[in-house]
Amino acid sequence: MPGQTRIDRRRFLLGGLQAAGFFLLAGCDNLSQSQWFPQLLSKTEGLTRRAQRTLTSKDALAKEYPEADLSTVFPVNGETNPNNPVYHTLAQGNFADWKLEIGGLVQRPARFSLTAIHAMPSRTQITRHDCVEGWSAIGKWKGVPLREFMEIVQPLPSAKYVVFRCADIDDDQIPYYESIALEEAYHPQTIMAYELNDVPLDMAHGAPLRLRVERQLGYKHAKYVMRIELVESLDEIGGGRGGYWEDQGYEWYAGI
Repeated sequence: MPGQTRIDRRRFLLGGLQAAGFFLLAGCDNLSQSQWFPQLLSKTEGLTRRAQRTLTSKDALAKEYPEADLSTVFPVNGETNPNNPVYHTLAQGNFADWKLEIGGLVQRPARFSLTAIHAMPSRTQITRHDCVEGWSAIGKWKGVPLREFMEIVQPLPSAKYVVFRCADIDDDQIPYYESIALEEAYHPQTIMAYELNDVPLDMAHGAPLRLRVERQLGYKHAKYVMRIELVESLDEIGGGRGGYWEDQGYEWYAGI
């Protein structure tokens, strides 16, 4: 789609939140516990989705930037040190024994080592990350387009959503997870990233693999991905709303 007709999804949504004093708050957890934020995000989300689906195609790209625009520091969002002894054992071995599992409603369930993932076709993109905590940063991401994995495992006709199961577990022993629509998995900018700014992901940024779904807000970009599962309904997973933060009041739809 030509640049002049591209709708900047994240600015569209964040603009409404800024108008409400959104950036005066700090941290996703504080926001999720407020009474006004989930209601505001819900209303803004519906408006954004209707407008953008009317004005843009499902294949529209998020803006990409030149290397000169890279942020000096790319902040960390969410967890920085997963509460999971299995994850830390894998990290101590430089993730040599880690494998990404893909299953659920697929014809050919599969497991991928980090070495195998590095050998797959890759994509590099320089994009802006907009976090609901109130900051933005531009980073250079390299990883495997999610559609490459989908072509290997072959989703069944009944599959509608892609669920990302992550290593992190909160203090109440609730595991972190996130999900997107299956059609978003085939978008060229939806990648499973293993590098940030030309170096392997560190733990704080989601090593060894994280989701980059560039047309959505930062809380959708799941870190520490261990398993991908295809499902027919979001009611089948977690709290039924499609993600860890969504179960606490955030909207599942975050800027498509």
